[in-house]
Amino acid sequence: MQILDGKTLSKKIKQKISNDVQKLKQQNITPGLAVIIVGDDEASHIYVNMKEKACKESGIYSIVHKMPIDIDQEKIIETINMMNNNQNIDGILVQLPLPKHINTQKVLQSISPQKDVDGFHPFNVGKLVLDLDTFAPCTPLGVIRLLDEYKIDLKGLNVCIVGASNIVGKPMMNLLLNRFATVDICHIHTKDLKSHTKRADLLIVGVGKANLIDKDMVKDNAIVVDIGTNRLKSGKLVGDVKFDEVSKKCSFITPVPGGVGPMTIAMLLENTLKAAQQRINRC
Repeated sequence: MQILDGKTLSKKIKQKISNDVQKLKQQNITPGLAVIIVGDDEASHIYVNMKEKACKESGIYSIVHKMPIDIDQEKIIETINMMNNNQNIDGILVQLPLPKHINTQKVLQSISPQKDVDGFHPFNVGKLVLDLDTFAPCTPLGVIRLLDEYKIDLKGLNVCIVGASNIVGKPMMNLLLNRFATVDICHIHTKDLKSHTKRADLLIVGVGKANLIDKDMVKDNAIVVDIGTNRLKSGKLVGDVKFDEVSKKCSFITPVPGGVGPMTIAMLLENTLKAAQQRINRC
C-alpha cells in the first residue's frame, strides 16, 4: 500500500505558483482572488482562512467579503457584479453552503465565467463536459493531479464514485470520462452500494459520512481516494473510508487529513493564476 500524499504535492505546486506569480508581478500584474462568505459557520470560516493564508504565501492578492447570515440575495449579487468589473480581481469564489433563503445557482451564475475559479458556472460546466479548456472544480481537479503525480493511468480503469454532487461527484465523473475511464456514479438512492464499490479499480468517495466504506466494500489492490472530511465527537478528523481497515487491502489510498484537502486549495491558487494569465492575453 502506498499513500497518495496530497500535502507534499500541494507544497510543490504552490512553490511553482509562487514563482509564476513573481514573474507576473514583474509585468505589473498581481493575481487577485475575492472570496464571499455568508454567515458564521465555523467550518466555512476555517476553510476561508486557509485559502487566505495560502494566497498570501503564494503572493496572490486576496480579499474576503464577510456578510451577515440574513443578507439579501441581491446584495450578494451586487458585490459579485462589482468584482466582475474590477480588473484587479481575477477570481471570485463564493464559500458554500449559502443560507437557505439564498438561491445558490443564481448567485453562482452571476459570477463572470472568466473569473469562475471554482468552475461552477454553467458555461464552465458545459466546457468541462465537452473536454474544452476551462476552470474545473478544485477538488476533482486536485484528485486528477494527485493520481497523475503517482503515474496512475486512468484509461480503461473501472471507477466508482460515491457521491453525485455538483461540486465533486459530477465534475469528477466528467474529468474521468475525459481520460477514458469507465465510470459508475452512486448516490443516496443507489441500491446495494457494495455491489458497485466492490467492482472498482479506483474508488472515489465524497459524501461526508464518517467511515461509510469498510474493507468488505473494496476489492483487493484497489486505488482509494477519500474526499470526505468528518469530525467525530472525540475531535478526531476522519474521512468517509475506514482507513485502518481499507488501507490493508488497497494499492494506493489518500489519508484524511493530508490527502485531497491540500490539493483543493492548491488547485484554487492554480485556477486564480490561470485567470490572471488569461487577463494578460485579453489586454
